[in-house]
Amino acid sequence: MATETVEILIDGGKATPGPPLGPAIGPLGINMMQVVEQINQKTADFEGMKVPVKIIVDSSTKEFDVEVGTPPTTALIMDELKIEKGSQDPGLDKVADLKMEQALKIARMKFDALLAPNYKHAAKEIIGTCVSMGITVEGKDPREVQKEVDQGVYDSVLVE
Repeated sequence: MATETVEILIDGGKATPGPPLGPAIGPLGINMMQVVEQINQKTADFEGMKVPVKIIVDSSTKEFDVEVGTPPTTALIMDELKIEKGSQDPGLDKVADLKMEQALKIARMKFDALLAPNYKHAAKEIIGTCVSMGITVEGKDPREVQKEVDQGVYDSVLVE
């Protein structure tokens, strides 16, 4: 079975048969609209962000598979908080505050790409990213919130 893989960055939910996608997969002889439809369906949650997409094509049957990567955690946090960038001086300058529900939402989006065994640990990874971005969590230092997560303070929110 011969397969060809095309890796491409797509605007979430906005793939079209035009460039960059069309020229990349056109020569492979697969149904362009089906590919576009599948990519848009799978990337709809990432609207406004660049999303890494892999299109794996079986050259003999012309069947294809679309795998969607996830944008970096920092991009998801900035999108969720509607901010342009993290802090220039994360130790002193706090640019935004992430709520636990938002951390959980991002943890769910990134879950397959994280090493965490469950959403509680995944949320802690997301919260950890906030440290270097100058973002507080629930109005506190993210490291303090990670300890509270361990102590079960947010168990009602972080239900598996």
